[in-house]
Amino acid sequence: MPADLYSSPVPEQLWERIRNEFHLPSLEQVRERLSAVHENPEPLMQQLVRIFLDGGTYCPGYQFRPDQTLEPVVVALFERAMELRVPHNYFALWMMVPSPALQGARPVDLRRSAEASALLTGLERTFTVEAA
Repeated sequence: MPADLYSSPVPEQLWERIRNEFHLPSLEQVRERLSAVHENPEPLMQQLVRIFLDGGTYCPGYQFRPDQTLEPVVVALFERAMELRVPHNYFALWMMVPSPALQGARPVDLRRSAEASALLTGLERTFTVEAA
């Protein structure tokens, strides 16, 4: 991966990879789905990873469980990313690319099997090094 990966434009192919592998519904589609399952979806809406693409707002599907609840590890990672001031689109990129801090694994592939602390450490190593 290029050293300036998180300061360069996000490659357009990333959005297609997310769309093909996990789905990439619009924010409004997600709001409709969550409204059908939850009486008040707003608390969940505020926790969503969002990407901003071509004037629209989308939600990577890797943050959802099959029952339309949010993946707790992704929520924790995203919360920490916001504390580190990582832009949403770069967080989405980080989730999808092999991470040296995670022995070359993609964070998205570890979201259900790894300890949240290992992923948090990987996130922090990536973005505190990048910011330095």
